[in-house]
Amino acid sequence: MILNNIKAAIFDLDGTLIDSLGIWHKIDIEYLKSKNLSVPEDLHKDIGHLSFYQTAEYFKKRFNIQDSVETIMNTWNDMAFKFYSTSTPLKNGAKEFLEYLKYKGIKIGLATSNSNHLLEAALKQNEIYNLFDSITTTSEVDNGKDKPDVYLLSAKKLNVSPKNCIVFEDLLIAIKSAKSIGMKTIAIEDIESIDDKNELISISDKYILDYIELLKELSIKRLM
Repeated sequence: MILNNIKAAIFDLDGTLIDSLGIWHKIDIEYLKSKNLSVPEDLHKDIGHLSFYQTAEYFKKRFNIQDSVETIMNTWNDMAFKFYSTSTPLKNGAKEFLEYLKYKGIKIGLATSNSNHLLEAALKQNEIYNLFDSITTTSEVDNGKDKPDVYLLSAKKLNVSPKNCIVFEDLLIAIKSAKSIGMKTIAIEDIESIDDKNELISISDKYILDYIELLKELSIKRLM
């Protein structure tokens, strides 16, 4: 059973709980267009694991943007807020699965590279904000998700040993980081990481298309 000996579940946000990464592609296009620039093909690969601050630093350096890192982040936040507060749907079965974990007494954490401003808007819009026992962002640690820092801090906040945590992620580099500290991992399919599907299947403890799969495996009817 995938939840055997699990005391805490830690979720990524974008691409894992909510379908939102397309939003960031739109923002990248519009933001760079405003600077008379176009989006390079390797952009997402380069920034996928970075924190919000690190991504702004990357943009400033790579595209020689004169604005401060803080100004870049504020601009992105303003552009993204309307999407996160109105049109970021959950992955199929996500809410029901979170409610099942809560029912079973398994602690629930969020570990994301997004900003508090946007994550709160998305969670509240989908009425799942109160299901989380802790929220951790990569802005609270020294590294992005290419290192396990954010998962370790999340586990610490939840007061659960890493070996008793399960991490839900869509990015290969994030799955690798979580596994490096002994956490169980579930990879969820997302269009942005589809090129890594075969490796995600081989590395993660389980690969799923959506949370309905887990609800069926656990013989749980959708909680309404």
